[in-house]
Amino acid sequence: MAESVADEMERLLREAFAPTSLEIVNDSAKHRGHMGDDGSGESHFTILIEAPAFAHKSRLARQRMVNGALGDIPGDRVHALAIKATAPETTT
Repeated sequence: MAESVADEMERLLREAFAPTSLEIVNDSAKHRGHMGDDGSGESHFTILIEAPAFAHKSRLARQRMVNGALGDIPGDRVHALAIKATAPETTT
């Protein structure tokens, strides 16, 4: 059985960032029948990821890092991807 897009994204993000927290939410059902819905049930996602690699990076840099780790998935196999990438809070 082929790996789902959500499972593939989770695997790639875990390999790239060793996140302290990762949640991938499939939002596709909310967009059924809208532009970009390919009928696969895997066209729209939200990624919530927290990883030390994002420390001292801008929001845009974090999003680029996530998109880079996902390769051809964003824009090719997934129509819409919302990303909330944060770094763990540090206490001194």
